[in-house]
Amino acid sequence: MPPKTVIAFDLYGTILSTASISSSLSSVLSLPAEKAGELAGLWRRYQLEYTWRCNSMGRYTDFETITRSSLKHVIPEITAAQTDTVMASYNNLSVFPEVPDALATMAENGRLVEGYVFSNGTEQMMGASVNRSSDLWSFGPVFKGLVSVEGVRRYKPDAGVYEYLVGQVGRTEKKGVWLVSGNPFDVLGAKAAGLRACWVDREGGGWRDQLGEGLGVEGPDLVVRGVDEGVERILERIRLGGEGGEV
Repeated sequence: MPPKTVIAFDLYGTILSTASISSSLSSVLSLPAEKAGELAGLWRRYQLEYTWRCNSMGRYTDFETITRSSLKHVIPEITAAQTDTVMASYNNLSVFPEVPDALATMAENGRLVEGYVFSNGTEQMMGASVNRSSDLWSFGPVFKGLVSVEGVRRYKPDAGVYEYLVGQVGRTEKKGVWLVSGNPFDVLGAKAAGLRACWVDREGGGWRDQLGEGLGVEGPDLVVRGVDEGVERILERIRLGGEGGEV
């Protein structure tokens, strides 16, 4: 029997909605919902920018530190106590609506696929989100493991993090490893490293990232509207073509 196909799910922006932190910002800082939403979006922007800057400088600090620092960047007046409260809420972000159905499908098809969470987040952050989140804890058994970039001390989309993922899931061939992500930079990074990739295009705007064309890197193998559709279509490929979903 061929080995199971690995489906590695990005956590922030794919399984969990980083925009959902706006409710905590609104409550802690007494902000209107619209303003809190704007700040949540800026926070996410600088959080990612900080990771890319670390990669470019060849330096590393953990994702929790980056998340705290980028929050302070966006809201300089936030107090230490307020920061602690908001960061605690970061471990209980809401899942996207279709995620429970996707994970239920994974559980039903355990003979074909095995799931992992693959994230920039620290092991502590990932464990808290998966095991303590009111939306995720019941699906913990779906995931065979949590793979953090902490182990390689680089951030997505550095090529080394995808190589690390393949090793951590016990595979020697990349074709049997899929990344499911809502972040275009993550998808292109996986493709450049030789993995299969499914992009979750929740807004339905289509793949517009042009960097791959200049680099000679193909775009995603699949473009879907939700994680549930992504899992179903990967399973369809597996049933049609065997390991890795060749068709």
